[in-house]
Amino acid sequence: MRGAIFDHNGLALRDDLELREPEAGEVVVRIHAAGVCHSDSKILSGATAYPLPVVLGHEGAGVIEAVGPGVSSVGIGDHVVLHTLRACGLCAACASGLPTRCRQSLGVIDAPFRMAGVAVNQFANTSVFVERTLVREGQVVRIDASLPMPVAALLGCGVITGTGAVFNRARVRPGDSVVVVGVGGVGLNALQAARISGASQIVAVDTNASKAQIAQQFGATEFVHVRDSVAADVLDVVHGGADHVIVCIGSAPLVRLAVDLLAPGGQAVIVGFPGGGAQASFDMATLYQEKSILACRYGSSSPQRDVPFLARLYAEGRLMLDELVTRTMPLEQVSDAFAAMATGDTDARSVLMLA
Repeated sequence: MRGAIFDHNGLALRDDLELREPEAGEVVVRIHAAGVCHSDSKILSGATAYPLPVVLGHEGAGVIEAVGPGVSSVGIGDHVVLHTLRACGLCAACASGLPTRCRQSLGVIDAPFRMAGVAVNQFANTSVFVERTLVREGQVVRIDASLPMPVAALLGCGVITGTGAVFNRARVRPGDSVVVVGVGGVGLNALQAARISGASQIVAVDTNASKAQIAQQFGATEFVHVRDSVAADVLDVVHGGADHVIVCIGSAPLVRLAVDLLAPGGQAVIVGFPGGGAQASFDMATLYQEKSILACRYGSSSPQRDVPFLARLYAEGRLMLDELVTRTMPLEQVSDAFAAMATGDTDARSVLMLA
């Protein structure tokens, strides 16, 4: 079985991977499409520490190939989107429809793969840069077979994270003003969620001037190309501050920027997180006018609820998904996909096709 493996020797495509059989409550998914996300690149750069070797990828879609004992919600042949939330389903958070707050959904690393007799770890509870992967039943969401696999894959991370930050965490209302910092795969989805929510002013902020066109395509009413005086540049456009600032880049200084950009009563939603140890500082007095800082993990989503909702918005022509796919390429070009991401030579997502 083929898969993209990262170990101390770097990233390599191997064809000698083996996958164990599914146990109770588990399913095997044959991956058809997998998006290449910045969270994967952080493993390559060392920004995120992870036990090696590991099969990369966490944003994927495919077809159920096998099921373990007790699986009832999906069956062989079902088209599914995978998601990373390995929540317990039983705690108070899960029972309240808030699986991103489940304490058991963090820190567990399985190794369902083997390579030359060596155990290989799974990344983000999914590992989709591989022909077949194994996940828990609750980590797959059944979709209509008519939904194209490349766009279905993106629902599993970039789309649900960006739209969820707006729909679930910020809860943008009609007439609100929204600033989205960072026009990447997640930022574009935050922009279009703000548009769908009826925001009256949607300002996209990025250091790359070439992002202006695609930002406006996805819903931005203004684009601010920033260099040095970031806050001043944005405040010239959002007079008096914004109701919501969505930070889609993992940079601690941007937390202070977000607070500075808020109107009284506004809220900063932090979606992008830097590696461990990063410290953010700001003048606490600036929060006095009832400003808020909200963390947002995985779009504060409930995938079993949100993936079908997003698929429905796409079917209605309200959610742009095809436009998110910058290019498709075979798994053999996984290194090229990461290179394009590093150089900024892609507006949204490269998608690896495995079937």
